[in-house]
Amino acid sequence: MSHHNTLFSQMLSLIPRHVFQKLEHRHKVGRASRKFGFKEQFTAMAFIQLAARRSMRDGLRCLAAAGNRLYHWGLKNVARSTFADANNSRPVGFFHDLFAEMYGLCATKTPKHKFRFKSKLFSLDATTIKLCLSLFPWASFRQAKGGVKMHTLLDHDGHIPAFVTVTDAKTHESRMAQSLELPKASIVVFDKAYISYPWFRALEEKAIFFVTRLKRNAVYKLLERRPVRRGTGVTSDHIIEVVSRGKGLRLRRIGYRDQKTGKHYEFLTNNFRLSPKTIADIYKDRWQIELFFKEIKQNLRIKTFVGNSENAVLIQVYTALTVYLLLAYQKFLSRIGMSVQQLFQLIQLNLLGSASLEELLNPRRRRKDNLQHLSLLELGA
Repeated sequence: MSHHNTLFSQMLSLIPRHVFQKLEHRHKVGRASRKFGFKEQFTAMAFIQLAARRSMRDGLRCLAAAGNRLYHWGLKNVARSTFADANNSRPVGFFHDLFAEMYGLCATKTPKHKFRFKSKLFSLDATTIKLCLSLFPWASFRQAKGGVKMHTLLDHDGHIPAFVTVTDAKTHESRMAQSLELPKASIVVFDKAYISYPWFRALEEKAIFFVTRLKRNAVYKLLERRPVRRGTGVTSDHIIEVVSRGKGLRLRRIGYRDQKTGKHYEFLTNNFRLSPKTIADIYKDRWQIELFFKEIKQNLRIKTFVGNSENAVLIQVYTALTVYLLLAYQKFLSRIGMSVQQLFQLIQLNLLGSASLEELLNPRRRRKDNLQHLSLLELGA
């Protein structure tokens, strides 16, 4: 029987070594932190995520119980004070950049979105991560409430986060949207919280398309009525003009009635080529980002934190997102039918086991290999 490293070690090996070297050089690891550098810190944080530990003490106790395995992970026994100091003082930028590198790696293996058009499709939204105000006083945003806001751009190729930034919960969604760099000819879908005509004009100038909902009190001028196919649920397809800072902006207003719920929606877009039904379906697919928020909150450690400082919270959030991408990357490599949530649960149960990751995910392949091995033994008999 072949020997394999622990499942945790196999997961870590998915991140190329040169990525850590590049980022450590970029963020200048000093001599004092070489024994417990960024890579070692990420390893410890990733273990806490995948092992579903709820506190620093709990996580470090489980790490210590790994015994000789620590050596193979590039770790020694980690002192709680060393770990806490690293989370409180190390630049968050390293973990943000590691997340970005992992997205780049994932993007080479993702399946394409379900639509026939070739443009990249993204959903944009934000979710608030609630924090106890007595433990996280820096995170105050309402009377007696604390939290941070996770602004997320979801890539519909594989339904993975392409961009995430974390701010205080007071920061409005539209403010963060204007800092996004999107690929030319891509389509971004978002709800009414992001409506900003100046931003729409900026997207138009960059040849980027958007799909959103029309506000009830929107003021516009009707320019053209297009014919529609009523059997598809589309009730209207209009070319309209809105005024932004004294300048007119041509947009497309689409009416659509959901045939299952009977609810009527009005969508707004700057894409004049796609069918109105496709525009409605694009907005409906925005639900994928809500599913992502639900999945990551239920399965990864972003509700309980191993540190109370703002720095420690941000490091933990970016680590959780990087671990999510690690799981997604393995899912894409293995071409398995299970969800990231199911894969997480499987790996959590076998984290310190030495089974091959591929054999664990593809039991049929393991049985086939065993049969071939038996056939060779019979030939040699």
